[in-house]
Amino acid sequence: MSRRQPKRGQGQGHKSKSGRRQADGRRGSSGGKRRSRPKGLGGDQVEGRHAVRELLLANRRPIREVMMIEDLAAADILTDIEELTQELGVRLHKVTRRHLAAEAVTESHQGVVAKAAPLKEADFDGLVADPHAFLLVLDGVTDPQNLGSILRTAECAGVTGVVLGRHRSAHVSPTVTKAAAGAVEHVPLALVGGIPACLAKMKDAGVFTVGLDEGAADSIFAHSMSDYPQIALVLGAEGRGLSQLVRKRVDRLASIPLSGNLNSLNVAMAASVACFEVVRNRQGRSQ
Repeated sequence: MSRRQPKRGQGQGHKSKSGRRQADGRRGSSGGKRRSRPKGLGGDQVEGRHAVRELLLANRRPIREVMMIEDLAAADILTDIEELTQELGVRLHKVTRRHLAAEAVTESHQGVVAKAAPLKEADFDGLVADPHAFLLVLDGVTDPQNLGSILRTAECAGVTGVVLGRHRSAHVSPTVTKAAAGAVEHVPLALVGGIPACLAKMKDAGVFTVGLDEGAADSIFAHSMSDYPQIALVLGAEGRGLSQLVRKRVDRLASIPLSGNLNSLNVAMAASVACFEVVRNRQGRSQ
């Protein structure tokens, strides 16, 4: 079978009783489930086949259990998950569709849910100290689908860390883990008390910050970013964009030029364009 071997030594699973409900999961008035905001990053419930397999492969945090619907059609990725749970000593429960639906938070869990220790916060100062730092700073991104998509892009683009606000920002919920498809296991995530203050620290550390703003006259493609060994892209909230204070703190405001009839990209799409513009610049510098 062609798959990566799980990492050893940090995520040995340990057993727990099947069917235990999340303490912070409950039914909302609309019939969907809601979870109270975690105090830290979150990430204790992972949903979706790719996300669960990556959790097991990374093996970076304790995994309590994996639940899988008992009558799923055979698939290579399900075989991977079963074999990985055996290798790591993680308890695998085959459950009914009704049972998993009661445990899952998302509607798109693909028949697989894992429960694990919450993600550990990365040290912000350590991320900034990286001489080759490539950071994303999210100023109030609250949509979990967007956050998950951004994290997936960040992992693929080689981002060395993502900075989130501790307040008024999405953290790592099951919806985020599903959309990120395993990226949360690999991209360091730091929580900070305030985005403007963290930008000031970045400036002091020599990190060049670029804020994406659709109204900026300067195109992100207009100037090379290859002259900056440490760089951070700053993205604003859905709708309102960057806050006024963040606009003042970044070193440069840049827009993504649009040629169609629509006048904006969502924050996840903008993050993809900007991240790979940094990648293109850096690859050009190294040649």
